[in-house]
Amino acid sequence: MPNPRPMHTALDTPTQTARARILDCLAAAIAAVDGREATRRALARHPIEGPIWLCAIGKAAASMALGATEICGDACLGGLVVTKPGHADPTALAARGIACLFGGHPLPDRASLDAGARLIAALDDIPSQVTPLFLISGGASSLVEAPIQDIDLPELRRINAWLLASGLPIGQINRVRKCISRIKGGGLLSRIGDRPLRALAISDVPDNDPGVIGSGLLSPEPDLESHVLELPLPGWLNDQVHRGLAERGQSPAPGPEIELIADIATAMQAAAERASQLGLSVRLHPPPIQGDAAEQGRTFARILIDSEPGLHIWGGETTVALPDAPGRGGRNQHLALAAAIALAGHPDCLLLSAGTDGTDGPTEDAGALVDGWTLERAALEGFDAESALIAANSGQLLEASGDLIRTGPTDTNVMDLILGLKL
Repeated sequence: MPNPRPMHTALDTPTQTARARILDCLAAAIAAVDGREATRRALARHPIEGPIWLCAIGKAAASMALGATEICGDACLGGLVVTKPGHADPTALAARGIACLFGGHPLPDRASLDAGARLIAALDDIPSQVTPLFLISGGASSLVEAPIQDIDLPELRRINAWLLASGLPIGQINRVRKCISRIKGGGLLSRIGDRPLRALAISDVPDNDPGVIGSGLLSPEPDLESHVLELPLPGWLNDQVHRGLAERGQSPAPGPEIELIADIATAMQAAAERASQLGLSVRLHPPPIQGDAAEQGRTFARILIDSEPGLHIWGGETTVALPDAPGRGGRNQHLALAAAIALAGHPDCLLLSAGTDGTDGPTEDAGALVDGWTLERAALEGFDAESALIAANSGQLLEASGDLIRTGPTDTNVMDLILGLKL
């Protein structure tokens, strides 16, 4: 659960108490969308008859797989988990007959391609009387891949690096990924045929669109071509998209129903309930937030400054257009730093922005919890906030100010949670 860096000694007792309350609300939110428990509940409500073989992909894959085996017991004949390094205990999974692979994130790597090949081979070998159970969560887009012909690993990484730095929303990013993949955009369905299957998902995307979660491994997008060709892509990438669309051919028939078992709204509600238990008034802002991280951070700061005492709760996923040589950080740290600049001189305002999966961009920090004194603490360490924001180097500054949050893997992934507290 959340374990922030030691607080700066200059913080007064009310501010320390307020920070502890915000972190308590974050912990409650994450617990409410735990992958293991969410999967257990879903399968207990609607059990699968007969033997199953499970395939879990994403940052919450291991916890979802363990939850499934606890309900299915001996009916589970084995399976495959593909997740991010550090997000699974291979020994615990092996004891249940489940193989565990680690792919690359946020950029695909050789292990991601190996996982794609392993997944395709495993699906081809499932006996006809066995039901495939798919457990999908955020991160799947990079963790497992089988690209179209003539796209090698360096080119695949180049494409993904451009997409992640582009500032495009995740739905548009994943449309491009679908075009250059043999398994995304419903591509896996060709390996399953007409057999029945079950699919559960934890949503890390706006509007809980199953075609966006993990780039829609089981969800064809009939209008993919018309949507993706409208995107502002560079010429070299547009050429790859055209090649991919030609190779993919006609979109597969509609896929199975994807059962949503956890999302950001659930996490936000849990945070609100915990805040009420702590005696705070609550303002719950409907999800999802989107758009530029810095702009959103400044907007949230203004709302806090002008509001009555209490906790504001937002959820969603922002974007950051990165400079050519970005520093350390992620979208949550970027948002928090922008908010901290606006909150300077307002000691009664605090704001937390964190990834519910426990990571933020390419870092192992979940995000940051800033207050009205953040910039002063950073300045004492020689950091200028505006310069750090322009350089996308929020992480270094926020480490120096003592504001980074590190939770470790959380066994879930439902986008980002932003908590703003006015004392």
